[in-house]
Amino acid sequence: MSSKKNVLIITDGAKSIDLIAQSIKKSLADCKVKLCPAEKFAGTDLLPAQAFILGCEKPHPDSFAYLKEMLSHINLASRKCGIFSTNEKALKYLGGLVKDCEADLGDPLLSSDEKPAVKKWLKGVMG
Repeated sequence: MSSKKNVLIITDGAKSIDLIAQSIKKSLADCKVKLCPAEKFAGTDLLPAQAFILGCEKPHPDSFAYLKEMLSHINLASRKCGIFSTNEKALKYLGGLVKDCEADLGDPLLSSDEKPAVKKWLKGVMG
């Protein structure tokens, strides 16, 4: 019996980002997915997650302050990580955010909630 992989998706709550997050969640039907707005994120949300995905519309959203602090002090080297946005500068910000935690960062997803693009991206992120 195989258990479902736990995946945490954290977003800034922007409408365009939430649409992509919903598309990602639907594409991960074989996983247990928790969709969490950054302002409600708690460090314990990451404990059961074998993979986490971050999305924001613009760089440095206020709601990511706690997440940024936490990721700078934790080692997540064994965890898969994906980042997505509608903005290239936000992708660079997100990539920098996960650098210190040493998560296994896949290629970024830029501006797409289309199911085929999301599925292809997820395959690269999740392995």
